[in-house]
Amino acid sequence: MTGNDSPVLRVAGRPVARYVTRPELPHRLSPRPYLHPVATLAGTAVTEFSPADHLHHLGVGVAVPDVEGHNFWGGRTYVRGRGPTELDNHGTQRHTAFQLRDPDGFVEELRWVAAGAELLRERRTVAAAELTGTAWALDFTFSLTNVTRDPLTLGSPATNGRPGAAYGGFFWRARKESTPPGVFTADREGEREVHGRSADWLALTGETWSLVFAGATERTRRDPWFVRTEEYPGVGSSLAHDDRVTVAPGDTLVRRIVTVVADGRLDADGAAALVRKAVSP
Repeated sequence: MTGNDSPVLRVAGRPVARYVTRPELPHRLSPRPYLHPVATLAGTAVTEFSPADHLHHLGVGVAVPDVEGHNFWGGRTYVRGRGPTELDNHGTQRHTAFQLRDPDGFVEELRWVAAGAELLRERRTVAAAELTGTAWALDFTFSLTNVTRDPLTLGSPATNGRPGAAYGGFFWRARKESTPPGVFTADREGEREVHGRSADWLALTGETWSLVFAGATERTRRDPWFVRTEEYPGVGSSLAHDDRVTVAPGDTLVRRIVTVVADGRLDADGAAALVRKAVSP
């Protein structure tokens, strides 16, 4: 593998995503591998990278704002009683190797390092599959193993005192357009209704595209959704919504999110049908 190695995922012969393994980024952005650009089968980009409003939003990936006090999200850290604060506490996710690599996916090993020490070891499995002539699915699993001698706790600004800000985990920074995207689940609609709630799937719809996010394991489906549409378009699955999550030494935390990437604006029935096709029982 070369330092500039960046796999391109293909579906039905078409490039749909580029994976950057070793980004050259400022330390305060918590450098980490990411997918960008991600596109529909018609070629419409549905991710943004380091936008002016949040320079540390890097397409699609895994980011956690508080791993035992270390910031693997990027930007400022929310400190109880002080608010967002610039700290020198950023971590880095380092690509180690691909265990498997094909045109439609890969299995990757990563090390989460902060303050000169490895805290977590990750195995990341990413696969792309065609669903229809206008939709494909990105299957994204991450497994985080505590490689230290002590328990590690994962937190969010919400667990540190900022209500409604339980971001951290799988996160997708979506395409920003002239008007905010629509957002809905099977029985709710709008940012206020879906943010902070659990749902089997959640759809984000833009002018000519749709993204449908689905927890693909029972444990993943219990995590509430973090949703932004008005301030910026982004969706994440919250690892630490109400309380910090503890990973004991040698234990592994696993989450799996499948995202349908579709051309056109899906309705609830269309979104549900594609999720059923994308998520294996």
